[in-house]
Amino acid sequence: MTYETLLYEVNEAVATVTLNRPNVLHALNSRVFDELEAVFTELVADAAVRVILLTGAGEKAFAAGADINEIAATDVVSGEAKARRGQGVLQLIETCGKPVIACVNGFALGGGCELAMACTLRIASATAKLGQPEVKLGLVPGYGGTQRLPRLVGQAAALKLLLTGGMIGAEEALRIGLVDEVVPAERLMARGMELARTMAAMAPLAVAGCLEAVRRGGDVGLEEALGVEAEIFGRLCGSEDKAEGTRAFLEKRAAVWAGR
Repeated sequence: MTYETLLYEVNEAVATVTLNRPNVLHALNSRVFDELEAVFTELVADAAVRVILLTGAGEKAFAAGADINEIAATDVVSGEAKARRGQGVLQLIETCGKPVIACVNGFALGGGCELAMACTLRIASATAKLGQPEVKLGLVPGYGGTQRLPRLVGQAAALKLLLTGGMIGAEEALRIGLVDEVVPAERLMARGMELARTMAAMAPLAVAGCLEAVRRGGDVGLEEALGVEAEIFGRLCGSEDKAEGTRAFLEKRAAVWAGR
């Protein structure tokens, strides 16, 4: 399928999705959300794809935010609808069942920062800048920023960013836990691919199970969360991959995963 605002390619088990609106620093408009939804739906259905990298074309921006022309035209009803639409697409990315690694190059502001936070992991180039500047527009983040940011960095650090509209560099983002690694700009995609290939070599049902357990367990108390873990563990004990993995370990050979 051909996309107007995205590029994507699949290299063995790793798909790379690239935001491609360089003239507006990959600002997120309605078309981008439609195409992100379409490409992630396609990639989730493709069993050969086990990990997804998400980035922005060039070195200037991952995504500089929402399309301000669209935001300026909203009212009470259309504004809430726009927020819910963006939240839905980002939730699809977050819960797609496959690891999604954000390779943050340059600016990741507003909706761009929210998009990165919906990913499983965030690797930032040393030149990356992140922030939630919506208060400068008389708004709050609308695509999950007020909820995911405190969960990643804690309430105080999140509120400092949200209430000041400030922008922080990659090292500060690493210090507070907003990104997971910082690498030189020229190493960004190579490092993302290294991580992706490591994950892609693991048992796909087990990877999906880890993602599910952390996601479901994070919103409930410990006792219920342990039940979730036991349920998923038991489910995987009945899989072909578990039989292959344990057999391969005992036979001292590499496992061959079937994804069943």
